[in-house]
Amino acid sequence: MPPGQQDARHAHDPKRLRLFETTATATFLHRPNRFVVTCLLDGRALPAYLPNPGRLRELLLPGRKLYLAKNNGTGAFTHTVVAVERDGRPVMLHTHMANRVAEWLLRNGAVPGCEDAIIVRREAPAGRSRFDFLIEQGGARCFMEVKSCTLFEGPTAMFPDAVTSRGRRHLLELADMSKNGMAGKVIIIINSPGVRWFLPDYHTDPAFADAMLSTRGKIGFTPLAVDWNDDLTMSSPPRMVTIPWDVVEREARDSGSYILLLRFDTDHRITVGRLGTVFFPAGYYCYAGSAKQGLSKRIARHLRKRKNHHWHIDYLRNEADQVSALPIRSSDRLECNIAASLDQIADWSVPGFGCSDCSCDSHLFGMLNDPWINEEFIDLLQYFRIGRLRTRLERPRSPF
Repeated sequence: MPPGQQDARHAHDPKRLRLFETTATATFLHRPNRFVVTCLLDGRALPAYLPNPGRLRELLLPGRKLYLAKNNGTGAFTHTVVAVERDGRPVMLHTHMANRVAEWLLRNGAVPGCEDAIIVRREAPAGRSRFDFLIEQGGARCFMEVKSCTLFEGPTAMFPDAVTSRGRRHLLELADMSKNGMAGKVIIIINSPGVRWFLPDYHTDPAFADAMLSTRGKIGFTPLAVDWNDDLTMSSPPRMVTIPWDVVEREARDSGSYILLLRFDTDHRITVGRLGTVFFPAGYYCYAGSAKQGLSKRIARHLRKRKNHHWHIDYLRNEADQVSALPIRSSDRLECNIAASLDQIADWSVPGFGCSDCSCDSHLFGMLNDPWINEEFIDLLQYFRIGRLRTRLERPRSPF
């Protein structure tokens, strides 16, 4: 067997799902756009197709192991990225495969609540949309939509990791059909076996989170944690994951903290209010801020260039070559904790910047390299968005 390839044993075992006959392993280098990655295969840089529009920032880091499937035909790419390794386990990235996973689980009676269901139709039309499956069980029919979840931290998973207006629309349409007696269900395939809790990613797509909250009594949500073997087969049954609705209701609000990312391509000297003239060397800057109310409006304000300066960050924002924002929605005030954590991984800080109302030394931190390729920064963001919820999720909660 050629080096780097996985064998095809169990390919026709009905008790074992195998999506790819063989795969090769490669090393991730970078991602020039949403649907293309550059990887190192057999010692040469190779562009490969990535069938996943998600951000995947916690997964696609330089040096990560990728699983590639060889393409048949004359397309632009010889290979497709199908999975990535995280914490020693493969994580399925090929979003189109989620439907095949769901179909295999349905046919094997492995979806809780749908053990005796039969598939009536794939890509079933209804109204303005098509849903992944129309199933029937006990004489009753149900439209089913399937989502693939790759965003997780420890025992907690979230979806989506990028805004999905289509996903939100599907929830609302399924809920609307329930008024006429047609059942609807959403299956979430979570590509990590250790996950215990699932929440909508209200940091990234609060509209989707609101849609989940508003439709939960009208349609069913079934998050399933699946386990992929090293050869990208799946044989063990999925595990039902809990949705902690009380935590979602408390946390998914338009308040919390944020990290503003700014890039300076050249050195700058900027007059910053009472701080006076400050030297800002070229590089990347992370600013920690918060808003008890109106977090979205606060972030939108920071992203616009302004003539009138109110906060220290306003002076900096107008000179930056690139600005983006990372909301961290929370019922807790985390701004100073985030600043302290950024201080631990930054190359330098700007004394007195953005901290006039607290005892911190600074809320602005500089980095020589892009934070998005810094695993420590990714871990920090993962912790404040997802990981810190674990303590709260592990507390006993009333079922009512």
